[in-house]
Amino acid sequence: MNSPNTESTITPSNRLRNLIVAIAAIILTTALFLGLQTQRSSTSLNMVAAAALPIDVALSNDRPTLIEFYADWCKVCQGMAKDTMSLQQEYSDRLNFVMLNVDNTKWLPELTKYRVDGIPRFIFLDPNNQVIGDAVGEIPRSIMAANLEAAIDHQALPYNSINGDRASSVNSQ
Repeated sequence: MNSPNTESTITPSNRLRNLIVAIAAIILTTALFLGLQTQRSSTSLNMVAAAALPIDVALSNDRPTLIEFYADWCKVCQGMAKDTMSLQQEYSDRLNFVMLNVDNTKWLPELTKYRVDGIPRFIFLDPNNQVIGDAVGEIPRSIMAANLEAAIDHQALPYNSINGDRASSVNSQ
């Protein structure tokens, strides 16, 4: 007695269709994940910039100042945004944080004055707006914190001229 086969048979066309659906799902999942990662980094950098003081306010309130020159397209800047925001939250009651986007021509005088040729570029100013240190590239949070503490305490910066591991040329967009 032959009973009808209740299991569906997989034909080559069904197999091909299933393979195409699986590959498309993997590609879409990967694209969505990468898109969200990029959006998170960009949003984070924008949040840091939004929380920063305008430069004219910072230069007139008799506190030390950290100026960061950055760009939205700078991967190192995006990667450091979380640490920068954390430092800003920790020290903003004792130190000014200023963010200047190098793509905004409004900041050309500052770019020239502080000789910015790579980003992120950090300029440390004393309460009299004199440069007491600078750093360019990816700088560990602990080094940035040590410099901020020294600036607040009116001490010489322990790391007053730093070239980090990675930096983007201002013209590398």
